[in-house]
Amino acid sequence: MESRNTNQAFFQHVDWICIILYLVLIGIGVASIYASKYDFDNTELLSFAKPSGRQVAWIGLALVIAVVLLLFDGRMYESCAYPIYIIILMALVVTIAIAGDIKGSRSWLVIGPVNLQPAEFGKFATSLALARLFASYNFSLSASRTNYLKALAIILIPVLLIIAQKETGSALAYLALFLVLYREGMSGSVLLAALGAVTIFVIAIKYSDTTFMDMPTGEAIVLMLVMAVMTGMLAIFCKDKKIARNVALWFIGTGLTAWLLHLFDIDLPGTIFFITAISIACIYCFFMGIKTRLNGIYPCVWTAIASVAFLFMVNFVFTEVLQEHHQKRICVLLGLEEDLLGTGYNVNQAKIAIGSGGLSGKGFLNGTQTKLDYVPEQHTDFIYCTIGEEQGFLGSVAVLIIFLLLILRVIHIAERQPSVFGRVYGYCVASFFILHLTINIGMVIGLCPVIGIPLPFVSYGGSSLWGFTILLFILLSIDASRRSHPAYF
Repeated sequence: MESRNTNQAFFQHVDWICIILYLVLIGIGVASIYASKYDFDNTELLSFAKPSGRQVAWIGLALVIAVVLLLFDGRMYESCAYPIYIIILMALVVTIAIAGDIKGSRSWLVIGPVNLQPAEFGKFATSLALARLFASYNFSLSASRTNYLKALAIILIPVLLIIAQKETGSALAYLALFLVLYREGMSGSVLLAALGAVTIFVIAIKYSDTTFMDMPTGEAIVLMLVMAVMTGMLAIFCKDKKIARNVALWFIGTGLTAWLLHLFDIDLPGTIFFITAISIACIYCFFMGIKTRLNGIYPCVWTAIASVAFLFMVNFVFTEVLQEHHQKRICVLLGLEEDLLGTGYNVNQAKIAIGSGGLSGKGFLNGTQTKLDYVPEQHTDFIYCTIGEEQGFLGSVAVLIIFLLLILRVIHIAERQPSVFGRVYGYCVASFFILHLTINIGMVIGLCPVIGIPLPFVSYGGSSLWGFTILLFILLSIDASRRSHPAYF
């Protein structure tokens, strides 16, 4: 009798709002998949030969998984976090060794009639391990650099293993966990540095084909931005305003000198000239820091040095590290190429499909772009364009609102956790949802490069559906245990 009462109390404390939003999204997903692969000669929904039929079967198993996860005591996930993480890492290693090549990727394990992608399950395992680390006694990111390295290791080990599977898109999804590190005390300067790196990369590539003052325009813009940022940081963080003023005057003087030399057609190695100017400014600031003992000077110097170093790494990374299809996607995104029949075909057709939907859409099963199969992979990564075409702007916004409600609810659940483990895990879940939603919608409408990121619960695929289901329902189990067994928390 006591066990029955405990179970009843447990299910009463489950967050049903999250479950309802989850069910709505998987319902939208299976309807959209059915619409994207609709066959007038075969309208059967539950045929396992059709993607929608297989998705229904996977949804059934996902619901079983969800119920099973809720039956476990939430405290169990904390104690088993590291073993689960190690098991998934082993699965990733095995995948590298034995997986066959599927569309250029070696990330799928074939088990009978089912293809599984361990990278999708690595998300909840990595989240559990990261939460377990933060729940360790007296653990704090600010306590020591060793703690930073531990957190980074937990995140980056699966990333490297997934990259080894040639599944770059899935690997990038794990970078969402840096938002969790920020929530738990990581300096905001790290996120600013990441934003700066992206800015430098885009500018350097976007304007690499033109010249300014006898150097690539991209390099010129970045170097001038470095000068401006260094001067601004000195003005803000350095108490001795004379140093900031002297650096500003030095940069203005060197800029005017370079412009005059260029005006009179005097050969000028622009890149070397500006790097020399920045180097002299850094040396000056370094010695002034020693002289005045103002520690605020050094971050300004290191920022300038790191920015210049990263600028000259961009070309190497773009040409040597990124694969050819990644290079083409970035070039198409930045407008350097217009390959509407090749690399840019998917995105162009997706935008046509969404645009043709208008305000209220063409109606369910009436999408012409969908029915004529213009958008490749429309039932997987590009499922959102089916919604846009058939349900229009209103339907598209409605889906985004449902996702927003789910994310806000997950954050609310995370914030009400009395344990560090529950809070950190909740933010891991929210971070994955935010990144997947942003990147998937962004690539469908042409704002992000196409990197193979599915839309959670909506895109076709058993691994993705099961992975996100496990990710969410572990959180719901932890939250329900908090409320049904408050004495243990």
